[in-house]
Amino acid sequence: MLLFGTAGIPLSTKERNTVSGIERIKELGLDAMELEFVHGVNLSPQLAEKVREAKERLGIRLTCHAPYFINLNSAEKPKYEASIKRIMDSARIGSIARVENVTFHAGFYQGGEPEAVYKKIKGGFEKILEGLAKEKIKIRLTPELTGKGSQFGSLEELLRLASELPEVGLCLDISHLHARSGGKYNTLEEFNQVWKQIKKSLGVKGLEDIRIHISGIRYSAKGELEHLNLKDSDFNYNDFIASVKANKVGGIVTCESPNLEGDALMLKKMYTK
Repeated sequence: MLLFGTAGIPLSTKERNTVSGIERIKELGLDAMELEFVHGVNLSPQLAEKVREAKERLGIRLTCHAPYFINLNSAEKPKYEASIKRIMDSARIGSIARVENVTFHAGFYQGGEPEAVYKKIKGGFEKILEGLAKEKIKIRLTPELTGKGSQFGSLEELLRLASELPEVGLCLDISHLHARSGGKYNTLEEFNQVWKQIKKSLGVKGLEDIRIHISGIRYSAKGELEHLNLKDSDFNYNDFIASVKANKVGGIVTCESPNLEGDALMLKKMYTK
């Protein structure tokens, strides 16, 4: 079964804080919310406890997005270590709030050979997993499929990472995949191929509780340019919803469109029809 939610506090929330956002998610009839740490982990441990209470009281599932300033392929040691710290800080606060997973963009190729970049980024994941185990933090790392060819995070790379590191999942940003491929992955057949590829790499369990990001998207030959509302884009969300139902995909769909809850509610209505 798929659940639907927003990337951050719904736009219609009267009081702009995380707890009120969770309450608004419930009022709207949505199921989940992604905490946005994109400009920094700005949630205190005390507030994270209140977020956890609201989540458990209302039955809302939570995920989070770590800061944008992450590059596990950086050749500069301070930037590499800062990237690991940002992911760890997101996981620490997220675990207090009972967030299920931490999503982030893992890094950039920076002209490097893809296999060498993969090995370095995998090493970063291993270091983070070691830190999480040491601190007894139970939270899943879900690196995001990225929207540009200059960024590490193709579907093949993320599936390889998840198959080699069982503690790691993935966030399938289906709109990024569409943009990264220059407009492909936009038909029922192509969406079905994605689920087939995930199932082949990760087994049936790989489809049972997956993280998905979705929005309308504008792109160029180099990939993603900006997020759009679904109806203002060429993204074929009708076939996408048909494909997830046909393939019995489960997990959380996080809407990143500019109108957030508008598109999230539209997708949920289509899915539950």
